[in-house]
Amino acid sequence: MASYSLSPHAPRMKRENQSVTMEFILMGFSNFLGLQTPLFVVFSIMYLAILAGNIIIVTTIRRDSSLHIPMYFFLAMLSSSETCYTLTIIPNMLVNLLKETATISFAGCATQMYLFLAFANLNCLLLTAMGYDRYVCICKPLHYPVLMNQRFCTKLVVFLVTMGFLFSIMETYFVFALPFCGPNKIHHFFCDIAPLLQLACARNYIGEIVIFLICILMVLFLFFLILLSYLLILNTILKIPTAEGKRKAFSTCASHLIVVVVHFGCASIIYLRPQSRYTLDEDTLISVTYTLFTPLLNPVVYSLRNKDVQVALKKSLGRGTCTQRV
Repeated sequence: MASYSLSPHAPRMKRENQSVTMEFILMGFSNFLGLQTPLFVVFSIMYLAILAGNIIIVTTIRRDSSLHIPMYFFLAMLSSSETCYTLTIIPNMLVNLLKETATISFAGCATQMYLFLAFANLNCLLLTAMGYDRYVCICKPLHYPVLMNQRFCTKLVVFLVTMGFLFSIMETYFVFALPFCGPNKIHHFFCDIAPLLQLACARNYIGEIVIFLICILMVLFLFFLILLSYLLILNTILKIPTAEGKRKAFSTCASHLIVVVVHFGCASIIYLRPQSRYTLDEDTLISVTYTLFTPLLNPVVYSLRNKDVQVALKKSLGRGTCTQRV
């Protein structure tokens, strides 16, 4: 997903006075110097919880044959993507919290941005695919085994991964094709697009428009597709004659709906608000929410609210206990 603004006015310098920037200084936690050690402890615990939760979900889905259906296939892919997404940001952020000056090389910054955007895009695409899966399951139950067969789901995930990484290549290219020859302090705790555009010595309006369109596609358009799916689902649920039938139908969507609202809600706050409203402290706190709390939400919600996952977890724990006793 693109962090983007059309408004930053990068300083222009004469060619003879330009020097190439070889590294950047990350200023994200510079205003929290007295809290860096407590933040390191808290963020480390949260990161371990994210890793543990997603690994448990993926392992449980893989081991339990009753979960070998499209909904949990997409959930396993989302958990894997979330793990990779956090891996591109959080370990480096934790190391930087222990440093007086947090630096990152030019190549390292480009690599981090590329991977972060790729998995962020993929997360949005996978959530949309999960919404489509729920739509077919509830609105076209008789056609579900044919429409959502294993071959189709595998091809769909391959397509989504390709699109996520392709969009990331485009976004990263348009940022790092710009010359960086002046200030090298990034007002963020990782390499995101808007802070880098502010440091560039020139502007590429075509590139900025492309990034803006990708941002709209990944946030607004995909959310609109999910919303459309749930409007059709709601229309179908209201036609179910019994209250119990309505409850069961909606319960299959509740976990996904919670994750979607929080995920796209945070993304909209971060990426669709005017750049003029950004402040370092506010942007840092909101981005921490998006990069730590949102990935933690996925395993928590699906573990606490999904009965199928709960039963599979209990069975898995039961097997482990029996094995230890033997």
